Amino acid sequence: MSNLLLIIEDDPGLQKQLKWSFNEYEIVIANNRSEAIAAVRRYNPSVVTLDLGLPPDPSNASEGLATLKEILELAPATKIIVVTGNDNRDHAIQAVGLGAYDFYNKPLDPEVLGLIIERALKLSKLERDHIQLLQQQQNIQNGIIGASPQMQSVMEITKKISPTQATVLIIGESGTGKELLARAIHNLSTRADRPFIAVNCAAIPENLLESELFGYEKGAFTGAVSQTRGKIEYAHGGTFFLDEIGDLPFGLQAKLLRFIQERVIERLGGRKEIAVDVRIVCATHRHLPTLIEQGDFRGDLYYRLSEIVVQIPPLREREGDVMTIANALLLRNCQESNLKEKHFSREASLALENYDWPGNIREMENRIRRAVILSTSNTISAKELELENLADNPMPFNLKEVREVAETTAIKRALNHTDFNISETAKLLGVARPTLYGLFEKYGIKL
Repeated sequence: MSNLLLIIEDDPGLQKQLKWSFNEYEIVIANNRSEAIAAVRRYNPSVVTLDLGLPPDPSNASEGLATLKEILELAPATKIIVVTGNDNRDHAIQAVGLGAYDFYNKPLDPEVLGLIIERALKLSKLERDHIQLLQQQQNIQNGIIGASPQMQSVMEITKKISPTQATVLIIGESGTGKELLARAIHNLSTRADRPFIAVNCAAIPENLLESELFGYEKGAFTGAVSQTRGKIEYAHGGTFFLDEIGDLPFGLQAKLLRFIQERVIERLGGRKEIAVDVRIVCATHRHLPTLIEQGDFRGDLYYRLSEIVVQIPPLREREGDVMTIANALLLRNCQESNLKEKHFSREASLALENYDWPGNIREMENRIRRAVILSTSNTISAKELELENLADNPMPFNLKEVREVAETTAIKRALNHTDFNISETAKLLGVARPTLYGLFEKYGIKL
């Protein structure tokens, strides 16, 4: 939380003074090293004030310095302000050398310390915004648009797995951008300068798919007038992407499994084994374990394909991404159509946000492209998007209303998770029982 301040201080008098002096922040107090580390894990504060003189020996700064090191190991971006006495100035300088943001000498002057804290918070926010901007730019370079926490998590995983040779299975609803993510994995890998070859298992007739994948020799079947390489061979050295792997015919699954295990293929009508070096990425919108239970998909193939599984969330679950993606698609379609820049009306923006997007980004792109072509003005309306009457019950923009909706949803989820155990619910939500009862009354939640 950006307005949360962790104060690590064992003196009750100073604790009260600091809480009173900085009441504009949400204050969390830690009395010792173990409480401090627990608070960092739980709240991930941007700024921490740390008294070097901690129990068990407040006269020795070693415990405070050890706490500093551990916090920075857990959260390197945390801004730690060391608070110490004049006689411990050397220790304060040592703390800065270890990575503390700044130090402040007692006696306490709330105004001066408050300025240091405010400056640290601003710097922390600038650093977070910069990192987010770099992530967005990288995502856009790979064709992926989105700054939601859900997609940032997906991209973090993507960055970790891309340099490896692990086989990746991408799961997500139709239209969520599974092929774009596969290309991002390729572009971030050591194979980026080699081919990226994609095959859609659902788009090729079953009787042609085998020759499409593995190729064929001259005379292998009627019409095979010359030797032809398959898509797998064309991907040699690069990445081979099998889209909609859940639709791969059962009869071909054994042959694909052998290729994955041995990294050799045989063309149709051939007897020679051909070694192929490829990184395999697959995608599907289907639930493969269910297909396995139904006997439509091989379990051994599934376990070979799912070394790493990446789940792309549907658009309706990506907080704040709808308008980011919509505006990017609108700009791109205007440029491609050589039209002046257009904008969404307020009604259209609300309709875009309120729609569930069953077809995800692909559906959004189709609606926006059609609206750009048909629009006669510089403003795209909800009617032109064919999303009329969806702006009647907009999500509230007022932060108080948003917070109430979010808190009510979180409380109800926690109650269901704990089977309505009040103590466990309070612990899960990180509040005291009396506070929880107060929230029940505030939001009219009946037990």
